[in-house]
Amino acid sequence: MFKNLKVIELASVLAGPDVGMFFSELGAEVIKIENKLVNGDVTRKWKSSTENKDTNVSAYFSSVNYHKKHLFLNLTDKHDKQQVYDLIAHADIVITNFKPGDDLKLEMDYATLKSINSTLIYGAINGYGAKSKRVAYDLILQAETGFMSINGTAASGPTKMPVALIDVLAAHQLKEGLLIALLKRAKENLGSLVEVSLYDTALSSLKNQATNWLMNNFIPQPIGSLHPNIAPYGEFFKTKDNYSLVLAIGTNKHFNMLLSVLGATNIIDEPQFKNNQLRVKNRKKLAQILTPYFNAKTKDVLMHHFLEQNIPVGVIKNIKEVFEDENAQNLILKENIENVTTQRVKTAVFKISD
Repeated sequence: MFKNLKVIELASVLAGPDVGMFFSELGAEVIKIENKLVNGDVTRKWKSSTENKDTNVSAYFSSVNYHKKHLFLNLTDKHDKQQVYDLIAHADIVITNFKPGDDLKLEMDYATLKSINSTLIYGAINGYGAKSKRVAYDLILQAETGFMSINGTAASGPTKMPVALIDVLAAHQLKEGLLIALLKRAKENLGSLVEVSLYDTALSSLKNQATNWLMNNFIPQPIGSLHPNIAPYGEFFKTKDNYSLVLAIGTNKHFNMLLSVLGATNIIDEPQFKNNQLRVKNRKKLAQILTPYFNAKTKDVLMHHFLEQNIPVGVIKNIKEVFEDENAQNLILKENIENVTTQRVKTAVFKISD
């Protein structure tokens, strides 16, 4: 799809490289410039305790670096910098996530690179906006944009998401901006500066939680997997064989079908559960009533009927169980990087047909 596109990646860690991998998956030539003074991207050394300490490739690094050409250069060295300039002269896109001011200090800012290549599209990810010098980390953004305050439970207190969610979402924002810039260039033959901040990304991703405050002055509370506006939605129930199932019941129809499968039709006419708003109000009592019905049947028996009737119920799986599924296996990309066999999940999972 992008076999004639050339992308220079001057980014490290997660968000920027994730964007680069998106283009490499779709056939673009992606050249990743890494700092040779520190043996490359810092995430090469972000290893779990079980990883081989003697390699310069980690699982974390591998997750967003696939099918790229790696050049180890020193951007403060005149000769190395010229190499990058020569590449940029014939590139389509540059991806950066410099600390504030480093782009100017290294002479890798948009104005400088545009003077080399007038139709260049320059994608920049920053933390709190282009004018802020504050160093940004995903965890801090999760804390300061409300995510941690609504994640977890009352008992656990504020909790971070177990993936670098703000980085991942910022990568998606930049991809969208770059694709629009490519369309603009195709029509007008003009380059563009596309900027995305982690802060703006995080706020835009609050969606209904933000609107609950903006419209109703309701400050969302940490309620675990529960949904503030729907019930039963996010409740866990143990089966007879000790599996955990989670519900996403958003309509009266699905609620009645759920009760039918469970053999709990006597609850259908209970006034306190008659509609969703009442179920939200009385969700704890509803969960207590439903628990023994789930406890009495096995996971396979329940899921057979739930799937057969298209009732939104799911099995809570660990990562091992997830990737034992054939559908998940089809999304794995394998590559040998510096004699290390690496695997990661695809970035581009959409399908386009004629």
